[in-house]
Amino acid sequence: MDNSERRSFSDNFENTGKLHLEAFHKTQVDIGGDGVITVDLNGTVILADMVTKNNLDIFPGHLLCNHYPALWEVVQTVLKNKRAKTEIHINKGELEYTVNVRPIFAESDVIGAVCIFSPNTELEAVSRAMQSFKEFSRELSAILNATSEGLTVCDKDGVILRINPASERISNLKSGEVVGLHIADLLDARMLKQSAAARVLKHKEVVNMLEMTDDGRKIIKTGIPVFDESGELFRVVVSERDITEIDDLQRKLEEQAALSSQLQNEMVQMQQSELKSIQIIAKSPAMVKSLARALKASTSDSTVLILGESGTGKGLFADLIHQNSSRSLKPLIKINCGAIPESLIESELFGHEKGAFTGAQAAKPGYLEMADGGTLFLDEIAELPLASQVKLLRFLEDGRVTRLGATKSRSLNVRILAATHRNLEKMVADRKFRLDLFYRLNVIQLHVPPLRERRECIIFLVRHYLDLFSAKRGVKKRISNAALDILHSYSWPGNVRELVNICESMVVMSETDLLGIQDLPQRMQGTVVIEMLPAGNISLQEAMDSYERSILSNAVKEYGSQHKAAKALGVNQSTIARKLQKYKIEL
Repeated sequence: MDNSERRSFSDNFENTGKLHLEAFHKTQVDIGGDGVITVDLNGTVILADMVTKNNLDIFPGHLLCNHYPALWEVVQTVLKNKRAKTEIHINKGELEYTVNVRPIFAESDVIGAVCIFSPNTELEAVSRAMQSFKEFSRELSAILNATSEGLTVCDKDGVILRINPASERISNLKSGEVVGLHIADLLDARMLKQSAAARVLKHKEVVNMLEMTDDGRKIIKTGIPVFDESGELFRVVVSERDITEIDDLQRKLEEQAALSSQLQNEMVQMQQSELKSIQIIAKSPAMVKSLARALKASTSDSTVLILGESGTGKGLFADLIHQNSSRSLKPLIKINCGAIPESLIESELFGHEKGAFTGAQAAKPGYLEMADGGTLFLDEIAELPLASQVKLLRFLEDGRVTRLGATKSRSLNVRILAATHRNLEKMVADRKFRLDLFYRLNVIQLHVPPLRERRECIIFLVRHYLDLFSAKRGVKKRISNAALDILHSYSWPGNVRELVNICESMVVMSETDLLGIQDLPQRMQGTVVIEMLPAGNISLQEAMDSYERSILSNAVKEYGSQHKAAKALGVNQSTIARKLQKYKIEL
C-alpha cells in the first residue's frame, strides 16, 4: 500500500470508521466463522477479519477493484441500489466462496458495504439448505395456522398428520386428540358424521361434500388427493369452510358485486335518488345504459319511442321518464292501443261530443285532453289503426285536437311517449304504419333489453319479487341455489312479466319455506337432474318425489310413449301411467 492509499484510508476510517466497526462486529456475531470485510464508497477495504486476511489476502486499505474486480462491480450495484445482493461466487486457489453484500447506512445514506464470505464446502451447503428448509417450514406453519379455512392433512393410509386451528374450530376437534388417529376411528367414534378424506382414499379423486352439523351449521368440505412422482397417492388434504352465514350475507355480497363498474355505481345512485317509488332493478350494463338514456330523455319534452319485447318493462320506463320530468306533478295517462276495439280507439284517444255516434249520451274528453299538461303513454302503438294514425300525426305537428262530432279544435300541452314490441320499420315497408308518424315518434329511441340479455338482473329480480309476494302473504320464503341456477339459465321468452308470475306462483303454491327445483314450473324441470339435498332443507319424501318426477319427465320426453318409458325404466306401463298422473306430467 503506497502513501496516497494510506492517507486516503486514514481519512475514510476517521470519518466513517465507527459505523463500519459497528456493522463489522454485528455481522461477525450473526454469521459465526465466515469471513467479513467492510468497504467504503470508493471500494477501499476499511475492516477485514482473519479469515479474509489469511484465505483471501484482503487487508484494510486495499482497493477492492484491484484485487477482486468482479466483486467490486457487484458492490457498486449494491451501493447504487441500496439493496443487498446474495450468492456471488468468487474463487481463491482451490477454494470457492459465496459472497453476500449488504449496504451500510448512516440514517438514510449509504456509506459503504459489508461483504460476507462463506466457503462452499459440502457441510456448509447442507447447513444453508437446512436453514432455508427451517425458514420455509416456519413460513408454511404460519400460513396454515393463520388461514380462516380449515385444513386437515392425512397420509396415504388415512392417518391424520395435522389439522390447523381453523379446522379445530370448524370441526370441534382438538389437534392433540386426533393427530395420529385413523379417519375410520373418528367415524366409528362419531366424532365425524362423514369424511371427505375417506372418499378420496377410496376413489383417488377430488371430492366435494356438504355437511350439516348437529348444531345446524353448514360445512363445505373439499378433499384433494396428492400424488408422488410415481403417481401413487401420497397425502390427502381436506379443506373445510363454514358457510352458515353465507345465506344471510349472499344478498349483501350480490349488492356489492353490482358496484364493480362505474355504470353500476351510477345505476345505484339513480335508484336511490331519482327513481324513488319506481321499482326498476338494473344490474347489467345494457339495462343501466337504457336507464341513463331514459333519465336523459326525461329532461326534455321530446317524443320518445320505447322499443322492446313483450314483458320487458316498457311501461316502467314511461313511468321513470314522467316521474323525473318537469311534468311529474301532472297526470300520466296510459292507453294500450291494442286493448281497445278499432271502432272505439279514435273516440277514446281524441274524445267525442254528445250525439257524435250511437250511444254517445254525453260529451267525453279523450285521453289526450285528460293528459293536458302531463304525459300520454301510448303502449302498443303499432296496433293503432291507420285512420287514427293520421289524427295523431296532426296533433304531434300542431298540438291541437278535435273531438269526434265537434267543429272546433283545442290546443293541448301533452308529451307523447310510445312503445311497441313490433318492428315499426318493417311495418312501414309493408304499408301498415305511416312513415311520417314513425319519424314524429322516433325523436328519441330507447331500447329495453330482454331478460335473457340482462342475466345479471335475474337473481335480484327473483329475490325482490319473492320478498314482495311473501310480504303480501305474511310468510318468509327463501330460494335454493339450485333453483336460482335454473332461473338464471332459463331463456325467459316472457321476460320480466313471466318471472313475476313464476315468483308469485312459487310463493303461493310451495308447502315449504325453502323454494327448490320442485317448485319451479314443469317446463323448467324437464332437463334438470335433482341432486340429493342435505337433511334440513326438505323432507326425505319430498326429495324422493322430486327425484322421481325428474326421472319420469326425462324418460317420457326421450322415449315418447308410456310403453317405451316403462320398458327403459324396468317397470310396468300401469306404474308409469299412475306416476304420470300423480305428478301431472303430460306426454
